[in-house]
Amino acid sequence: MQSGNSDPGCGRPEAGAVIGHIVSVRGSQATVGLHEHDSAAMRATVGRFLTIASGPAVLIGVVTDVSRLTRTYVHDHDVVATAQLDLMGEIAPDPEGRRRFRRGIDRYPTIGDAVAPIDHEALRIVYDLDAGVTIDIGHLQQDPSIRASIDVDDMLSKHFAVLGTTGVGKSSGVALILQETLARRPDLRVFLLDVHNEYARCFPDHAQILNPRNLKLPFWLFNFEEIVDVFFGARPGIDEETEILSEVIPIAKVSYLQYRTGASDRPTLKRLDPRSAGFTADTPVPYRLADLIALIDERMGKLENRNSRIVYHKLIQRIESVANDPRYAFMFENANVGGDTMADVISMLFRLPPNGRPMTIMQLAGFPAEVVDSLVSVLCRMAFDFGLWSDGAVPLLFVCEEAHRYASADRSIGFGPTRKAVSRIAKEGRKYGVFLALVTQRPAELDPTIISQCSTLFAMRMANDRDQALLRSAVSDAAANLLGFVPSLGTREVLAFGEGVALPTRLRFREVPAHLLPKSEAIGSVRVDPAGRYDQAFVASVLERWRGATLANSSVRLEEPGGTEDLSSLGTGHGLDPDRFKILKKPLTPGPAP
Repeated sequence: MQSGNSDPGCGRPEAGAVIGHIVSVRGSQATVGLHEHDSAAMRATVGRFLTIASGPAVLIGVVTDVSRLTRTYVHDHDVVATAQLDLMGEIAPDPEGRRRFRRGIDRYPTIGDAVAPIDHEALRIVYDLDAGVTIDIGHLQQDPSIRASIDVDDMLSKHFAVLGTTGVGKSSGVALILQETLARRPDLRVFLLDVHNEYARCFPDHAQILNPRNLKLPFWLFNFEEIVDVFFGARPGIDEETEILSEVIPIAKVSYLQYRTGASDRPTLKRLDPRSAGFTADTPVPYRLADLIALIDERMGKLENRNSRIVYHKLIQRIESVANDPRYAFMFENANVGGDTMADVISMLFRLPPNGRPMTIMQLAGFPAEVVDSLVSVLCRMAFDFGLWSDGAVPLLFVCEEAHRYASADRSIGFGPTRKAVSRIAKEGRKYGVFLALVTQRPAELDPTIISQCSTLFAMRMANDRDQALLRSAVSDAAANLLGFVPSLGTREVLAFGEGVALPTRLRFREVPAHLLPKSEAIGSVRVDPAGRYDQAFVASVLERWRGATLANSSVRLEEPGGTEDLSSLGTGHGLDPDRFKILKKPLTPGPAP
């Protein structure tokens, strides 16, 4: 954008443009006595910016309330209405004599100062963000000729959130912000949690797509709370069983260490004590499930009380049941092949090196619901820890779609470690180059401590009173009164507040090209019969694909009265994609996985 104008009169009200005068000042607010004007351009209404001539500076205020008077006001017969202004900042000369906009007020207006609508040049100076790296995301609602620019560094370093109900253009707004940010910050890595598998098409050339079929996240990278959550199917762990796990997992890690160093080949060598090796149940080093089960079985064999043995037996069954479930193949299949692959996993997740694709989209729709919370916990924790131990060498933006699912305000629901991991990024991540972006349609259900850490907010239409109340508590700016607009915002319209924008701004997101718009894969792959002729064969095909998601071998044949059917051809001939949601590590149809 252009630099500030050096004209000392730039932005000052002209005599013919004056629509009123200051009649009272109170803190950061001023009251304007308005004169009657026929011109629509001269009328003051809620949300409009006005300028006040005050000494060498031009003050900028936003109208938050307008009232018609039924009698003369302070003996001024020309005054027909009053407007309440929130004072936002001022245009004043910088040390080099150029006129710049700055937040805050150095010199307050006085009674009688002239007030006028803001002109194009003053508005341009206000939104001139040439001091930093900026992105263009749309245009101002008040003046469509002026582009709405966001300071990328301020937006990222102090976190941001996009809030709005379903159908207001929230996902396309997020896609636009990320597309522009990647173009302006090539050093940035972006990790996006895609809850509904809708963002892959938005970044065809910049993102790797991870899903249950191609993700390799070994179970031994999960800390103790996370692996317990996996083994117990997202239910609270049974105390006796979790106590056994906490004792045998460190021993299993030591056993693996000795196995890798060849010490296990020397039977006379005594097994290392986990404490002397420094291992805990949370240490991210490999161990084998076979060793874990063998250790539990060994302890069970030393017990004489049958009732005590049942606890160990149930724990073994629990572990084997999860490990043999094909939906969990991304965790357990070949988890120990290659030894300590933690460096490979980190490089793959966070694109080090980027190889032309600095973004990772984690598609969560195909993962078992019971494991999603612990999976998100692992990813958040690893993102923060890598930033911590690398001293922030690689800036990373972690984007949480449907954030209220992972960091709920209600502590009795959700997975505690996931909330803790997200909260840690929100509170401390910026110190280590790990930034957070929250996207949610229900901000009232989001932990208020976490959303309060987001210094830039993009608020789209929300009708729920609780959501609006939380938004008001999160906005510290003097223009919080503008939140009254939120229920009436149009599609793609947004109120932007905070560090990333020059002023609280009502803007409209730029339209994203149709081929780059977010769209659910499920909707995109459906082939609908316009006549609605869905026969029993169609239903049978759906059920076979449904069952196939939990079959370890896709070529299994189901024996039924009346014949057999090969599940390797699930869905074919009925308009159904056999790879729907990509549940399995191997495709449902014969041939190599794509």
